[in-house]
Amino acid sequence: MKEAIKWTLNRMPKSDDRQLSVMSLSNVAKARFFHSSFPQYSITPLAELDGMAKYLGLAGLYVKNEAHRFGLNAFKVLGGSFAMGRYIAKEMGRDVSEMTYDYLTSEAFRREYGQATFFTATDGNHGRGVAWAANKLGQKAVVHMPKGSSQPRFDNIAKEGAQVTIEEVNYDDCVRMAAAEAAQTEHGVIVQDTAWEGYEEIPSWIMQGYGTMAGESAEQLRQIGVNRPTHIFVQAGVGSLAGAVVGYFTNLFPNDPPKFIVMEAQAADCLYQGAMAGDGKPRVVDGDLNTIMAGLACGEPNTISWDILRNHVTAFVSCPDWVSARGMRMLGVPVKGDPVVISGESGAVGMGLIAALMETDEYKDLREAIGLDRYSQVLMFSTEGNTDPLKFRKVLWDGEFATV
Repeated sequence: MKEAIKWTLNRMPKSDDRQLSVMSLSNVAKARFFHSSFPQYSITPLAELDGMAKYLGLAGLYVKNEAHRFGLNAFKVLGGSFAMGRYIAKEMGRDVSEMTYDYLTSEAFRREYGQATFFTATDGNHGRGVAWAANKLGQKAVVHMPKGSSQPRFDNIAKEGAQVTIEEVNYDDCVRMAAAEAAQTEHGVIVQDTAWEGYEEIPSWIMQGYGTMAGESAEQLRQIGVNRPTHIFVQAGVGSLAGAVVGYFTNLFPNDPPKFIVMEAQAADCLYQGAMAGDGKPRVVDGDLNTIMAGLACGEPNTISWDILRNHVTAFVSCPDWVSARGMRMLGVPVKGDPVVISGESGAVGMGLIAALMETDEYKDLREAIGLDRYSQVLMFSTEGNTDPLKFRKVLWDGEFATV
C-alpha cells in the first residue's frame, strides 16, 4: 500500500510581507549580472513537454532543467556564489556590481582582499556549489555533510578542493556545527541558505542568487509565447528556493500572480506542518529525516522564505518518496517527441505530483482547489540532474519506490 500524498490549502493569516522586497526585480537583476560575468555561465534549458502536457490534459508543461548549471548538475551554485560576491563586496565597502568574475580572480583583488573561509552544511548540491565558487575565486571552503550522505556527493565536493566531512548528525545539526566553526575562524563566514534570528543577510543573498534561475525561466516562457504561467510547482527543503521563486514571480506579476504549489519530502515537511497549524508560525521537524530527496531533507524553515510563502502560496503538499521516483522515471523516459530530462530525486518531485493530480481522481480535491486543468500552463524546476548515480539507477532501472 503506497503512502498517501498529504496537502493543505494556505489559510494562514498574512504578515506585513516585508520580506517580499528581498526578491525585487532589481535585486534579481544584480544576481543575474554577477552570474553572467562567469565564463562558465549559460542559460539552462527550458524543456517543453508538449507530449506530456497532452497526455496529462494540460495546456502546457515546462521544466527548467538545472542539470546543466555551470557543469555542476544542480542549481545551488547560483545562491552560494552570489552570497560570496555580496559578502566580499560588503567587506570591501563596494557594490556587488563591481564583483565580476574577472575582478574576483585578479591579482589586484588578491592583494586588496586576501582570503576568506566559507563554511557550510550540505546534503550535496549546495556544498558542491560553495566549494566550486570558492575554488574558482581563490577562496577557502569547509563543508559538513549529515550522516547517510552518499560517497559520490562527498567526492564531488572534495575534488573542488574543499575540506569536507560526513558527520554523525542530521542536516540541521551540521548547520549549527558550521556556524560555530565559522565564528571561531578569522575571516570565517557561514554561507547557508537557511535563516534564523540574527542570521538573515546571507540567506537573503542566496535567495537572490536563485532568482537568476527564476528570471531565466520567465524570459524563456515569454520567448515561446507563454506570457505568464498559471501554476508554478516548486520544491522546498528549508524553503529558500521556494521563497525565491514565489517572491520573484509575485513581484513580476503583482496584479495576477500564478498559483504556487510548494512540495516537500514527507519525512521533512516542516512548511506543510506550519501550514497545517495555520497560525502563521513556522514549525520544526526533527529526527533523521530519511528520504531519497536528500536535497529536501531539512526540518527547520528559513524564516525569510517562510514569511514570503505564508503570504503567497496556494497549497502546501507533503510527498512520499514514490512521488519523486515516479517523476524521475517520467522525465527520464518521456512521451514520444518530448526531450529527455535527467532529474535527480530532489528535482523530479514536481513531475510526480503533477502526474498524480492529473492521472486519477484520488487527489481530485486538490486538483480542483488549485484549478489545474486543460487551460493550465505549468512551470516546474528540475533542480538537479543525476547527482547520486547509484540511487538514480535503483529508481530508474530497478523500479525502487514503485507506486504499486
